[in-house]
Amino acid sequence: MPEKTVREMTALERRHYSLEARMFHAVEMVSAVLGFVALLIGLGLYVYALLGQYVGEAFGLARSASMVIEQVADTETLVGDVMTVYRGLSQEERAGSRTETYRANYAEISSGEDYQMLRTVLREFLDSSDVNDVFLAVYDRETSSLVYIVDPDEREGHICYPGDWEPVSEKELNTFLSWDGTGKLHYFSKRDNFAWLCTAGVPLRNDAGEIIGFVLADVSLAEVGSGIKSFLIQYVIGIAIATVLIGFFLTRHMKKTLVQPINEIAEAAQNYAQDKKKGEPRSDYFAMLNIRTGDEVENLSLVLADMERDLTEYEENLTKITAEKERIGTELALATRIQADMLPNIFPAFPERPDFDIYASMDPAKEVGGDFYDFFLIDEKHLGLVMADVSGKGVPAALFMMISKILVQNYAMTGRSPAQVLQAVNDQICSNNREEMFVTVWLGVLDTETGKITAANAGHEYPVLMQAGGQFELVKDKHGFVIGGMDGMRYKEYELTLTPGSRLFLYTDGVPEATNAQREMFGTDRMLDALNEAPDAAPEMILKNVRKAVDGFVKDAEQFDDLTMLCVEYKGVHS
Repeated sequence: MPEKTVREMTALERRHYSLEARMFHAVEMVSAVLGFVALLIGLGLYVYALLGQYVGEAFGLARSASMVIEQVADTETLVGDVMTVYRGLSQEERAGSRTETYRANYAEISSGEDYQMLRTVLREFLDSSDVNDVFLAVYDRETSSLVYIVDPDEREGHICYPGDWEPVSEKELNTFLSWDGTGKLHYFSKRDNFAWLCTAGVPLRNDAGEIIGFVLADVSLAEVGSGIKSFLIQYVIGIAIATVLIGFFLTRHMKKTLVQPINEIAEAAQNYAQDKKKGEPRSDYFAMLNIRTGDEVENLSLVLADMERDLTEYEENLTKITAEKERIGTELALATRIQADMLPNIFPAFPERPDFDIYASMDPAKEVGGDFYDFFLIDEKHLGLVMADVSGKGVPAALFMMISKILVQNYAMTGRSPAQVLQAVNDQICSNNREEMFVTVWLGVLDTETGKITAANAGHEYPVLMQAGGQFELVKDKHGFVIGGMDGMRYKEYELTLTPGSRLFLYTDGVPEATNAQREMFGTDRMLDALNEAPDAAPEMILKNVRKAVDGFVKDAEQFDDLTMLCVEYKGVHS
């Protein structure tokens, strides 16, 4: 604090101790402290987000690659051949990994068609991404090593051939071999020849559900350090510039809105006192100031006038918002009715057909949804059955759902097989899918004379089948890739045979993934229990039993996803 009074100070001293100068110093100090705190928080969030981005990119790439390679080559046999040779070598022979002599043991494998095909596919994934490597390998617990099966990386010092291996820690082995399927599978490690890496991947399983290998993707963490350094430099420079600018402009603003009005008020009060002493009464000292700061300095009447104006504007805006909300509600209600009318909703659907009975329902999580079912007669003896789930919810999913439903039905009505229909629909959607949406589809065609169903599955839930006199059981069919996910996909067909009294139940993931207040999922086991409560009931009653079980499990929790079901009972041809 200064020892002199304001009146004793020189002009320079008054400027130094002025309110304006003190505001500038305070703003600079606060800005510097906040900048440092923000730096620590921002750096932490940046590193966390950057690592999460790398993990997400590597995991997503590995997952996509795993879906493709299982379709193009006999991965299980290739892995088995490599591991047979690897385990047949002695410890001394394996110690010569990456040598010409060692690699000669796998020469026949590396020249095989499956190996070359997988290497080409993985190379395409590697070239189209920012990861350092994507490869097929096996975590071998017996030798605590990572054994390479197929690696397309051609960089000097990074080339790995079939059977090449490197030691890994027990923690890394447990992380990958004991993964429970939740989250993004990844591990950070420091390799002797690759430095720090983030390895993410997904397991490949055989028909028995056993892990045969992993599709892995590597991201070098050297880029994280580079990103942090660049972030720090840019951030420090930005904070320094921002601190000066904030101090300058805030001081100018405070001078105009606070310091100057205070000085004007002080001058007016001084003039008022002087004129009072002289006997010159006036009543316009403060009125002439005309201060418009927008705060307590202004006259109370202006505040009340502003309040009245604000309230009037608020009421007008509220009326407009209410009207707009009602309009949107009306349009959503209309959209809900239109979507409901797009699906077959009149039951019994085919009262003139005694050879089968069918019932379906769709309850969207929002006003409109992305799930849909469909059934239609392709001709007098073939019944098309569709169950599908569009990515996302709400209006975008509903629009995509309508397009997908029309395409599936139109192609199916041409007499194509289910696999051909899914291929045609996928090509059509992929040709113009800028929003990158996708849909999972189960499509089957029932021959009403023989009871045979020819079906294909594009990434959808497993169907549930009950043979006459038996219980409902999951049919773990082979999944193809989702519709709209990748152009040029091919789909495999399989057959189911229904006998009189058999029932087929189709559903979307809204049933097993229905969640209660404790965030527990309904699950397929509870779904099967609900189906088997009265397995011989009519299709409509079967769906009601499942919905009742879901509602009893979820209770008051908000519906998380669209809930769609379909059940068909095959009665057979009656003579």
